[in-house]
Amino acid sequence: MITDECINCDVCEPECPNNAIYQGEEIYEINPNLCTECVGHFDKPQCVEVCPIDCIPLNLDVVETKEQLLNKYYQLTAR
Repeated sequence: MITDECINCDVCEPECPNNAIYQGEEIYEINPNLCTECVGHFDKPQCVEVCPIDCIPLNLDVVETKEQLLNKYYQLTAR
């Protein structure tokens, strides 16, 4: 998730390989149905890596195992 400390710097959105990050009403937001925490793409979530103010913590309301995230990755990238 992205907290309200977000400064809308536009750095995270293009880094998301699943297009899960979008401009919300006030700040950037993450669609949890599209977010795989970069499992399947990278070793670490790229949005967290590039965020200059560390406003992207894990959302404790949406906790998924690596296996669940990998399954979501396979579903999202299936052709």
